[in-house]
Amino acid sequence: MKVEYRHTPVMLKMVLSHLDPQPGETVCDCTLGGAGHSVELAKRIAPTGLSLGIDQDDMALTAARERFAREVPEARHKFLKGNFGQLDKLLVEAQVPGVDCFLFDLGVSSPQLDIPARGFSYHEDAPLDMRMDPRNNTLTACEVVNTYNEADLTRILHTYGDEKFASSIARQMVRRRAKSPINTTLELVDVIKAGIPAKARRAGQHPARKTFQALRIEVNGELDALNDGLRQAMHWLNPGGRLCAISYHSLEDRLVKHIFHEFSQGCICPPDFPVCVCGHVPIIEVVTRKPLVATEEEVEANPRARSALMRVARRLDTTGAPKMRN
Repeated sequence: MKVEYRHTPVMLKMVLSHLDPQPGETVCDCTLGGAGHSVELAKRIAPTGLSLGIDQDDMALTAARERFAREVPEARHKFLKGNFGQLDKLLVEAQVPGVDCFLFDLGVSSPQLDIPARGFSYHEDAPLDMRMDPRNNTLTACEVVNTYNEADLTRILHTYGDEKFASSIARQMVRRRAKSPINTTLELVDVIKAGIPAKARRAGQHPARKTFQALRIEVNGELDALNDGLRQAMHWLNPGGRLCAISYHSLEDRLVKHIFHEFSQGCICPPDFPVCVCGHVPIIEVVTRKPLVATEEEVEANPRARSALMRVARRLDTTGAPKMRN
């Protein structure tokens, strides 16, 4: 079955404005997908620049190659299979000396999520899988649901899904699996519904949405990968290089904000020290003190942009920076 990538790139105008890619620069899209952002970035750096794209999904890499061949055949590009949490390894293997623009578009929009057999959907019955990269990831949602203890299940649903009824749903999972394993997506949906009061089930979005999100994040280690990827990207940025991160829920945005703050912080010595001894110098300048959001017009045209939060940072030139107090 051929799967097409048709999602509209979120906040594209803002991404292009803040990354401001110039001819000859190196741009790395750490969440390549169908190359919606990458194609537009490539147009601005071609033909002498280099477009890098990272994705752990073979379908995404194939779709991106086909799109580049159609729309920007003159662009130099390297598409790398892997997770952006492995950024150091991937860029070393690609023999890239430095990067001028990084983009992390953290929304999960890969069409593989719409393939029922992959187990991401709560609308169709399928094995409870949820792995983005089945070849390199052995942990499945089925294993999480059937082997994690009640306390860990509650923590995951509450922390990763912001699920109000996390403890009740976790309790239902443990009760149901004691009778027989929970093996499919629709079996899990029934369990989730049993853990949510009827009145709450009738209001808002699908009652399984938050639980499925939480399980997907746990199975794929998404927050750990984001933490590792952002930290590694800071050191690959060339002086003056820009990094843009688009988040879609508070956990992601909070992590981006924390890392930006950490890398933009100067001396952390006690105030009464006359001379800096920590040697801590800021690596980046935070361009967006508050996250940028999509315009009303974009949200109307592309509802996926409604929850998008964009933060931008710029790499400072720390060559020979003195170890002085701020």
